[in-house]
Amino acid sequence: MKDLKERTIRGGSARGAALAATFLLRIASLMVLARLLDPKDFGLLGMVTAFTGVLSLFRDFGLSAAAVQRSTVSEEQSSTLFWVNILVGALLTFIAVALAPAVATFYREPRLALVTSIVAIGFLINAAGVQHSALLQREMRFTSLAWIDVGSLAISTVAAVISAKLGMGYWALVVMSVCVPLSTTTFLWLASGWIPGRLHQNVGLRSMMRFGGFLTLNGLVMYVASNFDKILLGRYWGAESLGIYGRAFQLIRIPTDNLNSAVGDVAFSGLSRIQDDPVRVKRYFLKGYSLVVALTLPFTAACALFADDIVFALLGPKWNAAVGIFRLLAPTMMIFAITNPLGWLLNSIGLVGRGLKIALVIAPLMIASYFIGLPYGPKGVALAYSAVMMAWALPVIAWAVHGTMISFADILRAVARPLASIIPAALVSLGVRLFSGHTLLVLPRLMIESAVIFALYFLILWYVAGQKAFFLDLLRSFKRSPEGKEKPLNAT
Repeated sequence: MKDLKERTIRGGSARGAALAATFLLRIASLMVLARLLDPKDFGLLGMVTAFTGVLSLFRDFGLSAAAVQRSTVSEEQSSTLFWVNILVGALLTFIAVALAPAVATFYREPRLALVTSIVAIGFLINAAGVQHSALLQREMRFTSLAWIDVGSLAISTVAAVISAKLGMGYWALVVMSVCVPLSTTTFLWLASGWIPGRLHQNVGLRSMMRFGGFLTLNGLVMYVASNFDKILLGRYWGAESLGIYGRAFQLIRIPTDNLNSAVGDVAFSGLSRIQDDPVRVKRYFLKGYSLVVALTLPFTAACALFADDIVFALLGPKWNAAVGIFRLLAPTMMIFAITNPLGWLLNSIGLVGRGLKIALVIAPLMIASYFIGLPYGPKGVALAYSAVMMAWALPVIAWAVHGTMISFADILRAVARPLASIIPAALVSLGVRLFSGHTLLVLPRLMIESAVIFALYFLILWYVAGQKAFFLDLLRSFKRSPEGKEKPLNAT
């Protein structure tokens, strides 16, 4: 515990570097593959992943998070969890292969049967690395995890691009979906050096199974709610409409997914270690929360204001139909930044039941909105989705923090300054676009627009909104953080 802060900061800096690298890799792969493949190719894989994504929620039954959250985990428990994960992975692979013909029938697309069967192999591959990942998280070895994330994404991206260049079409995306778990699991075994033992009985897994069960059910409910739009669009509007909507959705989620993953993994592990110290939990949580919100808001504003330039620069001219969808989805980026980190808090202090209750209330509202927007196509669904996300944000925040060491006022204070800083920055950058945008090509214009909004936002946040001390403290902490090769927590 004495070096928890140093490990958290070192882990945060490592994950931050990985965030930048994976962000660039994902953008690069998106740009290249969008030009090599057609919207229908992405739509075909989107139809499959909408189904297999549901099964993936059960791939470890939340047991990896339970192993990280627990104060102590024995070797016998870890080995038993490994074999439980293998059993679950094999079962999910079997279910996906068995249901592959039904997926093809549902979408009226015969090619999906084989695609689903190939993608299903990833369940078993992933299962072999779940406990190795949990072990590295418990030991706060986030530099290793960062290298694994970057390396596996790089390998899968190269494989997909080569396949697309060879004219494999949508199979290039299938290759990518299999390469990610295969390379990740391989690297996890090499980095952890842990060899699981035999299966044991009566090793005290009941509480961990309960914790993991709540997390899994929560994830299932929110996954269905968040992806039912894609199922409906694929079924009633076809692969091309789904491909366009899916690319806009993926593009809008890249910044928040990367940032929440990078900070969230570190925050969950760190907060779990100090869950019995409310004062420290509050202090550390609010620092991480403020950082995520502050870094996300300029991306949100840029995506809303410059959607046409972003889509043209990243995806190319044949994706012009995604511009309106992308702009309508932009507000969700801010909502995710404000609400997703609350999961770190609830899970780390053991309130997984509350998270499930929140999900069970939100999910029906989201699904109902999709049906309202469906007659109007992808744009109608995007508008409905954004409207519901914005409507439930404040009630969810109040419910999530009720009775915890974090108050509703704490959250509002953390959001208020970044929000007040982005408004003038967005207005100025919009003025720059209107004044000189027609004289510039798309890429130079996008670079100038983005530079103005980011630079002005952080200047206002730093000096006018009084966040200078906050960021300087973070920078000093990074400089004080020890460097060098990571060691497990019990290493000497």
